Amino acid sequence: MMSILNLPLLIQDTAAVEGDMGMMWMLISGILVFFMQAGFFLVESGMTDSKNAVNIAMKNFLDIAVGSLAFWFIGYSLMYGADQGGGFFHWGGFIFSQGAADLFFQTVFAATTATIVSGAVAGRTKYTTYAIFSIVLTAFIYPIAGGWEWNGGWLNNTDGIMPAEFIDFAGSSIVHSVGGWAALIAAWMVGPRIGKFLDGKPVEMHGHNQMYATLGVFILWLGWFGFNGGSQLAWGGDDSIAASQVILVTNLAASAGALGGLLLTWIKNGKPNLSMTLNGALAGLVSITAGCGNMSEGGAVLAGLVGGILVVFAIGFVEKTLKIDDAVGAISVHGVCGAWGTLVIGLWGIDGDTGIGLLNGGGAAQLGAQAIGVLAYAAWAIGLSFIALYIMKKTIGLRVTEKEEIAGLDWTEHGSIAYHGKRQREIEEE
Repeated sequence: MMSILNLPLLIQDTAAVEGDMGMMWMLISGILVFFMQAGFFLVESGMTDSKNAVNIAMKNFLDIAVGSLAFWFIGYSLMYGADQGGGFFHWGGFIFSQGAADLFFQTVFAATTATIVSGAVAGRTKYTTYAIFSIVLTAFIYPIAGGWEWNGGWLNNTDGIMPAEFIDFAGSSIVHSVGGWAALIAAWMVGPRIGKFLDGKPVEMHGHNQMYATLGVFILWLGWFGFNGGSQLAWGGDDSIAASQVILVTNLAASAGALGGLLLTWIKNGKPNLSMTLNGALAGLVSITAGCGNMSEGGAVLAGLVGGILVVFAIGFVEKTLKIDDAVGAISVHGVCGAWGTLVIGLWGIDGDTGIGLLNGGGAAQLGAQAIGVLAYAAWAIGLSFIALYIMKKTIGLRVTEKEEIAGLDWTEHGSIAYHGKRQREIEEE
């Protein structure tokens, strides 16, 4: 059954980095992931109004700067320290580190988690509020959750707790769904942009530069080769072959996701839609991130294709049914497709040449473990994000005033604008 999903694949060796080549591979991969911040900026600014481009740039710079310091000082120890609570809580003391290469590689992952929230709440959120939440996310919410899987935490404990060992190779749940569910709570609590809903129906608010968004997705696609490939954590011999296979299936899933979004919108609307094609590619990437070390090439294509289709429906559901304004589709791309990318391992994942999924001979145990992980990460991110944002809402507030939002956050929050000329005249007139 589904023989295309059972093609053999060399699986990951999750041992610590070995030798100079391993450290070099982690550093190069970390640099690629660092560059993804530029991609996120271009996607988020291109898909939103020009009067908020500086604000989005400032948020992305904040994420990498504050996130690097917060994760270095607190987060890394919470994620990779010694077990202090039965696999739920870890701690290794301040600035605990297993090496500079590992610390840097893990830091850029933390910053990525925070950046996911940025686009969802674009155009109406206080910069101070966002800064505090970015610190909370990179110092506490993400690291503790990450330790559950990547530091031998409770999700790896199969002694009567889990039906099988939970698998998340590079972070469909740990990074993307944690960021996506945090974005869901943030967008809901901040509220929609002015003019987003008319008589309860969503109004399409076009981004100011689709070329920026397109370039941003290309950069993210490139960076994802470091995101997933670097998660092999080693290079040389079988590790090199395994990392190469991870990069291959990552590219295949992204391509299938792009086509999924493109074809679905073409069939639905009569014309292929650029923004949905871009989100489809990102959905495909998120959909393979957990299983890139446990997925055949055919399985990766199918996982990415489903992700590209799923994201189109998810974006519509978030807007039309939940009435939540997500400016760039981050909740659907990262939250929904992050959950899908985690669950699909339990459907047709492989371990070497052996099927471990429900549909390729592995039974239901792996799917059960994946489902438990998906629910755990969703509950953690939603619960902690709600507490943090609720406290800020009752103290410093979450959103700018109506007048400030209409004028644009570039001018009201930062005293500058991205584009001079016509916009400058409009500001002076206001």
